[in-house]
Amino acid sequence: MEYENFKSVIDNTDNIVFFGGAGVSTESSIPDFRSETGLYKTKNNFSYAPEVMLSHSFFVKHTEDFFEFYRSKMLYKDAKPNAAHLALAKLEERGKLKAVVTQNIDGLHQMAGSKNVFELHGSVHRNYCTKCGKFFDLDYILNSKTVTPKCDACQGTVKPDVVLYEEGLDMEVMRKSIEYIGKADVLIVGGTSLNVYPAAGLVDYFKGSKLILINKSSTPYDDRADMVIHDSIGRVLSSVN
Repeated sequence: MEYENFKSVIDNTDNIVFFGGAGVSTESSIPDFRSETGLYKTKNNFSYAPEVMLSHSFFVKHTEDFFEFYRSKMLYKDAKPNAAHLALAKLEERGKLKAVVTQNIDGLHQMAGSKNVFELHGSVHRNYCTKCGKFFDLDYILNSKTVTPKCDACQGTVKPDVVLYEEGLDMEVMRKSIEYIGKADVLIVGGTSLNVYPAAGLVDYFKGSKLILINKSSTPYDDRADMVIHDSIGRVLSSVN
């Protein structure tokens, strides 16, 4: 029944925004952070907690350790878009979906064909020299002959264009995300625990008619939603195309 209700909402609007988190990419075999099989719960061979290693100060003080962790735990070059990514791209193509706002850094939405994507936490596909600002792609990081990738122009350290702990979000990306969410008639929130701020606070800007949450576990916003579906996000989104 809830699938029918969901499809009915989608059929009757052409002003949807999707806001997603790590759970969107777990179906592409990219681990999330906070579930039992996530990055923060599973054992690793590093001396520091993942939250510490993904901080700005750790990147500055222990750059080689950062890159060893980053390469082994954060980069999934062979990951492919799953049913959720493909369904969202199709909804955009049909003129129904106006924007994807994502906390993910894997670039899978764009790979699936989504055009209007706002990446709150940056992307592993963009990397820049901290000294001269030159940009590099993911292959440059993966193929670096040194643990810490160096700029081929000035030998400065190349940093992934991802938001680390202690770093602020890109305010222009935030502004556009808030603008799209504020104007949407339907907001679909999927694959996120809605526990991480400031990203989770974006839901508060929604003034439209239908707030739909799709997540395997409950979130702090379930009581405020018009529809809550605890199921695979790929299965749910695929049901409307």
